[in-house]
Amino acid sequence: MHAVEDLDVEIADGEFFSMLGPSGSGKTTVLRMLAGFERPTRGSILLGDHDATGLPPHRRDVNTVFQDYAIFPHMDVLTNVEYGLRVKRVDRRQRRRRAEEALAAVRLEGYGRRRPTQHSGGQRQRVALARALVNRPKVLLLDEPLGALDLKLRREMQLELKQIQRDVGITFVFVTHDQEEALSMSDRVAVFREGRVEQVATPVELYERPASSFVAGFVGTSNRIGGRAAQQLLGTAGEYAVRPERLRIVPAGASVAPGELTMPGKVREVVYLGPAAHAIVELNGGSTLTVSRPNTGGASEPPLEASDRLVAVALHRDSLIELSGGTEKTEEKP
Repeated sequence: MHAVEDLDVEIADGEFFSMLGPSGSGKTTVLRMLAGFERPTRGSILLGDHDATGLPPHRRDVNTVFQDYAIFPHMDVLTNVEYGLRVKRVDRRQRRRRAEEALAAVRLEGYGRRRPTQHSGGQRQRVALARALVNRPKVLLLDEPLGALDLKLRREMQLELKQIQRDVGITFVFVTHDQEEALSMSDRVAVFREGRVEQVATPVELYERPASSFVAGFVGTSNRIGGRAAQQLLGTAGEYAVRPERLRIVPAGASVAPGELTMPGKVREVVYLGPAAHAIVELNGGSTLTVSRPNTGGASEPPLEASDRLVAVALHRDSLIELSGGTEKTEEKP
């Protein structure tokens, strides 16, 4: 079995491109091949018009930012950022100027004389980013660089990182297993599964028009409707997906809008998530659907609660996504 197989992807100059997939799906192997740490057994890697397949890492116009930062604790921030230029024997005045420019690009002006241990996790991540940017690479490779941060800081850094990429204008190739991270930051995303790319698309296309049941389940929460449920709902066999926010719960027998379909069931569990609540509805055939309702604070809809009372799940026919590879096992995100 190959770690990566039949990969053919073109990344545009200046693009924020993410590789998304579960652990072991091949995305980090691709990043290591781009960096020169691994060599493909066949095929080519082109950086611009140049074939970089056989070049060692130090001769490729790329730099890598790792999850563990890899910054020297005994050096101050400015010396850390200058380090790559010192190795390349850039003169002192020029490397100081370029290091200060790199720190300004990541919004760390005036922090150069501090030690890395005096910085927060987000600031240390920006130091690592500045050290990679100071060499002015054509491509910056980022291997799950936000994985060590807590949730709040990670979301803040997602916005920071995207803005930095826009400001510096170079190509970012970003590896993550976090679908929210990929959707919020990327111009395009490649979804990996078992060494192959399932789909390459914009975040909107991935979410609204997934190419397979795997993509529908991995990128966001997705309900599968197939078999008996599809037959009862649509009068035809097939495999479909529908997002929880496209469903609504109505009283059994209530009238619905034109074009809406309904399925009877019972609310078995309600999960409170802060901005929204998820209701787990057991359909009459035994399968379940997750229905998402935003917590708007209004009184127009009855509260969600688990009970044996019969309800109906309503959805518009246009909300259904017809899936290819309908026999696949879909991985659902909570």
